[in-house]
Amino acid sequence: MKHLSQSPRDPAFVQDPYPFYARARTAGPLIWWEDYAMPCAFDAATVQAVLRDRRFGREMPAELRTPVPDHLRAFDRVEQHSMLELEPPRHSQLRGLVLRAFTSRRVRALAPDITASTQDLIAALPRDTAFDLIPAFCAELPVRVIARLLGVPEAMAPRLLAWSNAMVAMYQASRTRATEEAANTAAAEFHSYLHDHIAARRDTPADDLISHLIAARVDGERLSTDALIGTCVLLLNAGHEATVHSLGNAVACLLQHRTPHSALAPDTIAATCEELLRFAPPLHMFDRIAYEDITLHGHRFTRGDRIGLMLAAAGRDPAVWEAPDRFDPTRALTPHAAFGGGIHFCVGAPLARLEMQIALPALFAALPGMALCDTPTFADSYHFHKLDRLMVRA
Repeated sequence: MKHLSQSPRDPAFVQDPYPFYARARTAGPLIWWEDYAMPCAFDAATVQAVLRDRRFGREMPAELRTPVPDHLRAFDRVEQHSMLELEPPRHSQLRGLVLRAFTSRRVRALAPDITASTQDLIAALPRDTAFDLIPAFCAELPVRVIARLLGVPEAMAPRLLAWSNAMVAMYQASRTRATEEAANTAAAEFHSYLHDHIAARRDTPADDLISHLIAARVDGERLSTDALIGTCVLLLNAGHEATVHSLGNAVACLLQHRTPHSALAPDTIAATCEELLRFAPPLHMFDRIAYEDITLHGHRFTRGDRIGLMLAAAGRDPAVWEAPDRFDPTRALTPHAAFGGGIHFCVGAPLARLEMQIALPALFAALPGMALCDTPTFADSYHFHKLDRLMVRA
């Protein structure tokens, strides 16, 4: 296995990681990424195979877990009940309950609300000056939608956004002790708020996801309050965080490539969104843990070893896509890894797709002359690839 070094915080890499991905992919199906001290897969075949291989998972084996430091106890209390970090049978139970409440019918029923929120936000955008589209539009729409789905008051959106940003920063290469303390504080406040909100919903149920989760049973038993909170935090964080950056990356990509408005028509928007997710996904890396001794592409994994799965690199694999570094909304649909895969495939993927398919055509129809004011810059937030800001003029 070849060893390669590339700081995830290097400014050139932050702005464009794809040249490194291409170099790593040609070095073999697995390379040892020195900066992460673990083997990583960059080609689509290996990434997709490991995502579906039950010999790898997300939950660290109990005997290999390290003690949680005191300054992260509140954060860990939430993470312990996140189905993103769990494996069967607990993962299967939680995911099954969420899917029963997070039905395609319920997602489709959100379309009028998504459309109305989109139009409200567009109407409030400046028309005579440059502005940053990320906070004005891309961040606002998803948090409103997921709050409404869960049954959390929309007036809480700013606090939800702040808590989520603090907690998600734990997965960035720029993580520091200050990051950890901020995430722990956010998790404690988030837990306290949801504890009280869930208690109120137990007394007064409504037609929302939290009420449905409260009423649901696993093997005859209801979910514990901590399990409900962990699930809601995951849905709130994942349900808006990725969509914020998917929207920002998508608008920047469409403007930079001078994409014709025909790509946003009703009969083409779905394909355009899939190409945007392949070409400019917000999540670039996802890791897995070996659950047994495994040899993969000549590398011996022992129980507890990690492997990095480079989702964004897989989306640019020339073995799957012709001219993969070209943005082409007319490209034939081919499954990509932007939403992960296997049992941890993103449960919110249908909602994220629906938001993009509604928001992007509405935004470009309302602002047909929208243009970039400067080159979009990405934030030092790897393994998320998200814009620091997106300055546009209507």
